[in-house]
Amino acid sequence: MSRAGITDQDQLESRNLRTPRAAAVAGIIFAALLITALVLLRLSAPAHTSNPGAWLSNPRNRAEVAVALNLVPFAGIAFLWFIGVLRDRIGDREDRFFATVFLGSGLLFVAMMFVAAAVAGATIAAAGSRLPGADVLVLSRNVTGSLLNVYAMRMAAVFTLTTVNIARRTRIVSSWLIYAGLACAVVLLVGIGISPWVELVFPVWILALSLEILAVGGRASADPAGASITADR
Repeated sequence: MSRAGITDQDQLESRNLRTPRAAAVAGIIFAALLITALVLLRLSAPAHTSNPGAWLSNPRNRAEVAVALNLVPFAGIAFLWFIGVLRDRIGDREDRFFATVFLGSGLLFVAMMFVAAAVAGATIAAAGSRLPGADVLVLSRNVTGSLLNVYAMRMAAVFTLTTVNIARRTRIVSSWLIYAGLACAVVLLVGIGISPWVELVFPVWILALSLEILAVGGRASADPAGASITADR
């Protein structure tokens, strides 16, 4: 084998080991940021209240919501990185149909999150000098809720379904994560109105998926033969 051939092989193996770790780190960052943002939003601005502007009159609640909204862009960036690295990991085994839905639903999910955060941020900015009217607050809450619950989380469900199908075809994760992903997608599709805390199901599943990828990558780096097998799967 030539010196150049050995170098190319070493570079390929190094890339195969780095890719799962990069995806796992991006997924963990996304999950941690989104979980933090959603918890802060739900605690500081309750979904069901007789006075929709009560949280705006509380400086602490406004500060917590502002922190949550500032975390959303970074969560979106980490999610886009997660998508890109995961697609790179799948490589030539990627099915075009599922790849298109996978990428499209992921991009739409991030876009809906950003728009919902922008609407909520605009409401806080408008309340800087005086509290907006009740009609404006109700409209802002309904628009934000619809974008986040009806659209973003439905796109998250589609993203989860396509990820599960890709994972099942390429066998890059354990079987229990595939079944957990199916359950997560069903909950997000039909059960999002049951409780506002249902939104946490998606980032929790992404966190579990990322930890699984990180664990598999760690085992592969410790076992060169395992790395070769993992890269061929």
